[in-house]
Amino acid sequence: MSSVPTLTSTAKKHPAARTSAPVPSNTLARPAAPATSVVDRAVAGLATVLTRHSITALRISLGLVFLGFGLLKFFPGMSPAAELAERTIGALTLGHVGPTAALLLTAIMETVIGLTLVTGLFLRTGLVILAGALVGIMSPLVLFYGELFPAGGPTLTGQYVLKDIVLACAGAVVGAAALGARLRLPQE
Repeated sequence: MSSVPTLTSTAKKHPAARTSAPVPSNTLARPAAPATSVVDRAVAGLATVLTRHSITALRISLGLVFLGFGLLKFFPGMSPAAELAERTIGALTLGHVGPTAALLLTAIMETVIGLTLVTGLFLRTGLVILAGALVGIMSPLVLFYGELFPAGGPTLTGQYVLKDIVLACAGAVVGAAALGARLRLPQE
């Protein structure tokens, strides 16, 4: 049987010495068993690669998504979410921010978020901006629920907004890693 990586926090300044104590039942990890078959060794190798690179891959891919969303909003008529972004910012600011300014603000925020995630530079700043942007990104679920889910089923725009839940969760994982949490195999 192969081992499963767990996400742990490295926030302590002095990590505890590693022991051969059993893994607590509240983690995703199972005690490591020696890899005996070809399949077990392949799974163990895959677990090692995923442990080392999956959060970085998630960070970069999430950044590319936000970078793409943001850049499209700089070009009139290119973003399918432009009208929704304009209406949402207008509703959240009680009409104090006009449609053009709302779209420009959204484009700049999404582009900055994307650049920080892709490059890893100023990552914590980008994650703070992402946390704030997620309020606006998820707001249509409350502000325009009747339009997004008429007769109980989501429209295409409703589906577009629902996928943002996945982006929020990916941002949470990247944020946890930026704050010190690490994926690790039980034997590490």
